[in-house]
Amino acid sequence: MKTIYKDYLFTKKILVAEKAALEEKAATGNAAAIAEEDNSAVLCLLYSGLNMVIVKGGELATPDMVEYAFSQIGKKVPEAFYRGFPKSVLALPDYARYLDQVVHYAQTYGMGRFDDPGHSVFEEIGDRGEFIEEVPVRQFTIVPEDEAVEMLREAVGNLLRSSRPLNSFQFGLIENFIPEYGFKIEKIGSKNTAIKLLYALRDMSFTDFLMLSDVIKLVDEINGGVYGSERLNQLNLKNADRKFITAVIDTLFEKGKCDVRACSEKKAVWCGLLHHIHYKPKCDEAVNFVNLIRGDRNVSVYSGFEKALGQGDVRNAVLTLKEGKGGASVLRNLDYLASRCKNGEELDFVMNACPSDNLIVLLQLLQRYRNPYSTVNGPRVFRYVHRNTVRVHSETPEETVRRKSHITEGQKAGLSEHIENNIRRLLKGLLGKVYIDPEMRRAALPIQESASNGGAGVLAKGTRIPIAEAKKIRAFTYWEKVNDIDLSVIGLTEDGAQREFSWRTMAGENSDAITYSGDQTSGFKGGSEFFDVDVALFKAKYPEVRYLVFCDNVYSGTPFSGCVCRAGYMLRDTADSGEIFEPKTVQSSFTVTCDSTFAYLFGIDLQKREFVWLNEAQNGVVTVAGTRHLNFLLTTFAATDVINMYTFFEMAATEVVSDPKEADVAVTDRQVELKDGAAQIRSCDFDKILAVMNR
Repeated sequence: MKTIYKDYLFTKKILVAEKAALEEKAATGNAAAIAEEDNSAVLCLLYSGLNMVIVKGGELATPDMVEYAFSQIGKKVPEAFYRGFPKSVLALPDYARYLDQVVHYAQTYGMGRFDDPGHSVFEEIGDRGEFIEEVPVRQFTIVPEDEAVEMLREAVGNLLRSSRPLNSFQFGLIENFIPEYGFKIEKIGSKNTAIKLLYALRDMSFTDFLMLSDVIKLVDEINGGVYGSERLNQLNLKNADRKFITAVIDTLFEKGKCDVRACSEKKAVWCGLLHHIHYKPKCDEAVNFVNLIRGDRNVSVYSGFEKALGQGDVRNAVLTLKEGKGGASVLRNLDYLASRCKNGEELDFVMNACPSDNLIVLLQLLQRYRNPYSTVNGPRVFRYVHRNTVRVHSETPEETVRRKSHITEGQKAGLSEHIENNIRRLLKGLLGKVYIDPEMRRAALPIQESASNGGAGVLAKGTRIPIAEAKKIRAFTYWEKVNDIDLSVIGLTEDGAQREFSWRTMAGENSDAITYSGDQTSGFKGGSEFFDVDVALFKAKYPEVRYLVFCDNVYSGTPFSGCVCRAGYMLRDTADSGEIFEPKTVQSSFTVTCDSTFAYLFGIDLQKREFVWLNEAQNGVVTVAGTRHLNFLLTTFAATDVINMYTFFEMAATEVVSDPKEADVAVTDRQVELKDGAAQIRSCDFDKILAVMNR
């Protein structure tokens, strides 16, 4: 079985017993006796090394699972710059740490010695104490390969039905699974997913889920993803791609999927594309389309929409948009429309005209209007995802003044209430009797994860994990095939002001509150960096800071997709014991694979003493932390205050029950006993949650 399939199931705490491994195990000598002995050895190694307990399928354990599980959590992690971290760091005076880095930079950037591991020249190395920390067990199950394939089949179907773009990890799963297992596709909810599959698999059947206007999105995917260009007005595609795009256009005309009004919204881009690919129409409809695109007439929906608004006719503008683009398009323009309403009656008309079955869009809007950090009238921060990286634009004061879409607090409250009622309408009675673990109030919904990295322990953005009083956070990153990756921490105040803790600023900041392992640049064959944060001590030393944001950036300039990088965190005892990297204490260890040089990893809410998932790739070539404002992340920190797994599934239940054995659906991360036919949904089951959202 391909590694990507096993990796995906591992995120759901499932190990796969592959057919070949089981056959090898059965064919070895005295099969029954040896199998039992191997079984015990595997289970013991998983428990002793990773605190992993197999709660189901233990008889299927095979020796290869030990190495695989360790590879997912992280075993062969390069040493930190200070091998005695954190004690050796705190024992050195500031000048010694400074000189350490000067010597190290001279050896690496000065002499080009990137292949040798670099360590401190002043550090005194002492013996580390035996590991004695108490850590919770990881509960895993083992399933045979055939059952794993069926689980993957269900997951792929759910992901395909999602109306939101997928992240690279999720897309890689479906891209491999569809051709290998002959998966029959019934629905693709996202045009983004259909376009990427069309190009990746070169299968024209995916045009069933597209319209002619989507060709521009296909060209953008090819132009940016393959050629690295953002400019659709200056195409320079190779002949093979020009022929492919031509074939897609012809196929869409053959299938009668020509939405002329939508195409007219991008007339200039279409003109350039048709010229670049030397397009020759093959049917009358294609001839008429080419003439329209090259002519002066504009029949786009937005042209009529803007004309109606210009005349002060909000009602006709709404109807034009709804008929031409659908209810979801009205939802996406709510601020714009509400700001044009002259009275309450017009606002009521706008709200009543925009019911939509797109639950995810409604949930995103609820976050927009309910999130305490979301600003509708002050300087706004625009955040959107393009090609799996997040792009952010902070409104300048001049742009705020010029903006014509200001809405009042009363309008904001009205829109918020309307959206919530619409969500309740769509969810009402959807799931029958539901048991919901109270801990699910800390779990966020995966409503926008396309810019995230996937891997072991990853949860939806905004999900919170409590940090016990006797624990501290140890964040880590390690890498290969690149000279230098930096792990940094940015402190955020309630109003978005920033304070940087990184290789540039930590010379005089290292303390019991926050400790840094040193900037290790000699890492082409393996480098690592660590941060320790003691929440109580940090709060006392930096009382103005409310949140911490952990970031990774590739100082060498290579995108994460061009190297090997893992990141994650441990929950460690404040007393500290054992090695710097103890696999038993690792809560998450995921691969950073985004096509970018900068990624937000996770954060800490210092006031509530909770770890918070951020997990987002930043667009652009950013090689140093602290050079961009991170205030847009504040909305993620407050995401579960608006809606969470508990409140969402509470809306979807006909009845919330207190006993999992009575439930049709149990929403919990714990192992619980269920009645026959009942389903369990965990915070890591993104595909199952998306399936509920897309019913």
